[in-house]
Amino acid sequence: MTPGSSPAPRVVGVALVLIGLGATATSLSISLDQYGRWGARYFPLAGAFALILLGAAELRSARDGRPLDRTHLPAIAGLLAVSVTYVWAISAFGYLISTALAAPAALWIFGTRNVLGLAVAAIACPTAYHLVFFKLLGVFPPLGRYFDLLDLFGGV
Repeated sequence: MTPGSSPAPRVVGVALVLIGLGATATSLSISLDQYGRWGARYFPLAGAFALILLGAAELRSARDGRPLDRTHLPAIAGLLAVSVTYVWAISAFGYLISTALAAPAALWIFGTRNVLGLAVAAIACPTAYHLVFFKLLGVFPPLGRYFDLLDLFGGV
């Protein structure tokens, strides 16, 4: 390591690879669907493999010995706050409202300031996720404790 560099990339890389391996093993324990297909395993496995690849990339970058860049820490903290709030909001208000609020919030943190783009994300993300997960994969959303739009739409 060079002076001023951080061991963080190495630690993060190893952690990502280990979490990815654990997620792979856990994903493979998901039961097959009623027709014997992988169904609900696809997305968790894709995420697990992505973690392994990201960990490998992080380990590769650790060889450079560059100083740790801390300019993105506020955005990371913002995304953490959005994700924790999102998980709570799903249990309170259901999937559709939570996703319609979280998607534009995440895009705002990433720098999107176009109001039309944020509005489209608020509609397109819940719609796309609803179609993929609930219609195509048959994975049903948790219902909100206080209010859920699926009650109004009848589980469209």
